Amino acid sequence: MISDIEIARAARLSPIADIAARLDIPEEALSPHGKYKAKIEAPFLRALSGRPDGRLILVTAMSPTPAGEGKTTTTIGLGDALRRIGRRTAICLREPSLGPCFGQKGGATGGGQAQVAPMDEINLHFTGDFHAITTAHNLLAALVDNHLYWGNALDLDPRRLVWRRVMDMNDRALRRIVSGLGGNGAPAETGFDITVASEVMAIFCLAEDLDDLQDRLGRIIVGYDRAGKAVTCADLGAAGAMTALLKEALDPNLVQSLEGSPVLIHGGPFANIAHGCNSVIATRAALKMADYVVTEAGFGADLGAEKFFDIKCRKAGLKPRAAVVVATIRSLKMNGGVAKAMLAEENIQALMRGCENLRRHVENVRAFGVPAIIAINHFTQDSEGEVAALRAFAAEMGVGIALCRHWAEGGVGAEDLARQVAALVDSGESAFEPLYPDEMSLWDKMETVARRIYRADRITADKTVHTQLSRWRKAGFGHLPVCMAKTQYSFSTDPELLGAPTGHEVHIREVRLAAGAGFVVAICGDILTMPGLPRHPAAEKIGLTGDGEIDGLF
Repeated sequence: MISDIEIARAARLSPIADIAARLDIPEEALSPHGKYKAKIEAPFLRALSGRPDGRLILVTAMSPTPAGEGKTTTTIGLGDALRRIGRRTAICLREPSLGPCFGQKGGATGGGQAQVAPMDEINLHFTGDFHAITTAHNLLAALVDNHLYWGNALDLDPRRLVWRRVMDMNDRALRRIVSGLGGNGAPAETGFDITVASEVMAIFCLAEDLDDLQDRLGRIIVGYDRAGKAVTCADLGAAGAMTALLKEALDPNLVQSLEGSPVLIHGGPFANIAHGCNSVIATRAALKMADYVVTEAGFGADLGAEKFFDIKCRKAGLKPRAAVVVATIRSLKMNGGVAKAMLAEENIQALMRGCENLRRHVENVRAFGVPAIIAINHFTQDSEGEVAALRAFAAEMGVGIALCRHWAEGGVGAEDLARQVAALVDSGESAFEPLYPDEMSLWDKMETVARRIYRADRITADKTVHTQLSRWRKAGFGHLPVCMAKTQYSFSTDPELLGAPTGHEVHIREVRLAAGAGFVVAICGDILTMPGLPRHPAAEKIGLTGDGEIDGLF
């Protein structure tokens, strides 16, 4: 079988100025990064503000499994298909992190005939946005340590520093470290998170412009003084330099699908440990330039879609018109108890058991007032009986369903999905509402997500968590939304508990205040903000061919 990268290399890409013209972006508004990618400059984006918004479509998914679902592939296939049926369309995606590229998941540019390109460049350094975010974050960490070294005029309590360092790579050895050894400052226990979990990444993706970016960066809390008062990035005088590092990165990136659809890729927080959506700047720009905008949120709808709705849409004033819930028959059977080695065999009973996972995700999307459509990412070994059973399941739920073959056929393979989506979003205004109001307490917001989205019976936490939440409420942060950090593989905090579990407990191990981003992170179960590499990471298979082409990146 021809590989994804071979398909991408065989494609004839258009010069990026031609792709920009499809959204009426003049060439002088582009900052090119080679032939096939460019940044869209801020003055042009500001000039779009008076235009009406297009229709926003979210692509989300069932709970992920090792069998794969293909959410990004479906996002691209749907965007291509909408263009094929005559709709002016833009696609909005997150930038890939190097962590999963060299770890277990691989690249994040779609697959088969439904890809964005140039996929190797996008999956590696792209336009340098993640490097800028990493550097800005670590500049602040260096300035904190430097402030302590030169006398600590702000009286920072070294025991109450909360600003760690980041890097864009999975590295479990850096989760907990001791810094300042050898006389280079006072030794202190600290650690690293992955860049996509950085508050700077979240701020980058939620900021409206450079002024808003600098204001948000200034509100970052780096620690507390000996009297218990928060010390911020602005107190250290760091916000200006951090903004300067991020100035060019804040312009969204324009690339293309293999079929020439315009694709904006910008920002990339993970959805299991962060809020899982591309930048507000890119999404708003796309809505001003296209009639239909297809975007995605990370992992299953319990994580990415919930945070897209409750954090991004709430803060940016977005009104999604429809959501596509992606599933595969293979993954549904795995959720129904079938081992990965047996997934090619027809098993309608297991499929129906697994459909309870899909049912819950569809119900959760509808709980936000957003209509849903099921997209079945088709595999050749899916039997006619399994497809028929799945169609009957969708009919029983009263939800539309489309069998999609975009991986093999490109946009033409997703035209049925595109027609259904277009009819749905054209039929009326959005009834979208977040899951909880701003005035609800932080604890009640966490409990609302756990009970209504995860179907947990209860949430628990140690006294220190309750004490911290109380302090933040008194300090004026009680109105913030919550970002639940938990495993992506289950509705529960146990990654082995597949399907649609009920009656479980969600334990909140730790809470973190992202004052600049404007949300509170609740770290649940055993979730880690610095992942590790698997036994055999993807990096072992990546290299260069004799012609100097990158090989093994998928």
